[in-house]
Amino acid sequence: MTVIALDAMSGDLGAQECVPAALRALAEDPALRLLLVGDPAVLEPLLAAAAKAGPPAAARARLEVVPASEVITMDDSPREAIRRKKDSSMRVAIDLVREGRAEAAVSAGNTGALTAIAHFVLKCLPQVERAPIMSAVPNERGSTHLLDLGANVRATALQLEQFAIMGAIVARDVHGIVRPRVGLLNIGVEETKGHDLVQEAHALLGAWHSAGHARDFEYVGFVEGGDIFTGEVDVVVTDGFTGNVALKTMEGVARLIGKRLRQEFTASLPAKVAGLAARPVLARVTASLDPRAFNGAVMVGLTRVVVKSHGSADRVALARAVAIAATAARRQLVQHVATALGETHA
Repeated sequence: MTVIALDAMSGDLGAQECVPAALRALAEDPALRLLLVGDPAVLEPLLAAAAKAGPPAAARARLEVVPASEVITMDDSPREAIRRKKDSSMRVAIDLVREGRAEAAVSAGNTGALTAIAHFVLKCLPQVERAPIMSAVPNERGSTHLLDLGANVRATALQLEQFAIMGAIVARDVHGIVRPRVGLLNIGVEETKGHDLVQEAHALLGAWHSAGHARDFEYVGFVEGGDIFTGEVDVVVTDGFTGNVALKTMEGVARLIGKRLRQEFTASLPAKVAGLAARPVLARVTASLDPRAFNGAVMVGLTRVVVKSHGSADRVALARAVAIAATAARRQLVQHVATALGETHA
């Protein structure tokens, strides 16, 4: 049985979505057990209401409420979250992992606070300088895995090399890509493009291959922003500032396209008729780009598994994040990362 600690109070939607998400995840995975962390006065009534809707009793039996009296808000600074809110649902969930009661933690809360608490409580692996956040975005063939998405605003060349190696391990172990193709995000694919930092990281990754580690992943060199969506590369590596800007830009463009389509298909009677005719195609496209299917960003490089859910994730998306955490724990992601980076240092 895989045990996951779920921070039920954080995020934009809080317990109202976390409780149904927990029950959904349990129903989808009979080998899963959840520790639902939060205020019992809030969680128990929601669980009681859900029970009336008829969730399987076996699923409910694999859920335990773990009390936490505080909540870290989106406005709390990482420092204050660590110092002042030691009984927050986020902190208690991470503590459960440290104590060995859970194999992974999932939270939709404040990214800065989660990063700080995870580093403070769990620590990085000895070979890792900083733990990046990694998640998937849709591309023409399926998905591209992008890191760092905001945990580390700045990154050294050595850290970018580590991000690439760890990203490849996540792509392989969690997402089933046998030999991931890894690219380093740059302003061009030419060898002469980019500042000194990406040039140095490029040299380090090239040395990784020449040292005989090419069996782990294929380093394809520099890639541009547009290559994230072609499917020609499986993992794209950058610093947290650039990665977060890229991710938020993608989300904004997706919202813009959706809004424009709705406007055009409702602008006139002929447009409405065309919209009805196109509905099956639009439904398929929407399903393939549904961000809920890509929710769950692994904070890779820590001594235990931590997964960051999008702050506005609903019950479907949150259940997906829990599934990502369970897969990472079962496939011994942490041990594989430590082995790969140990070979680099050797």
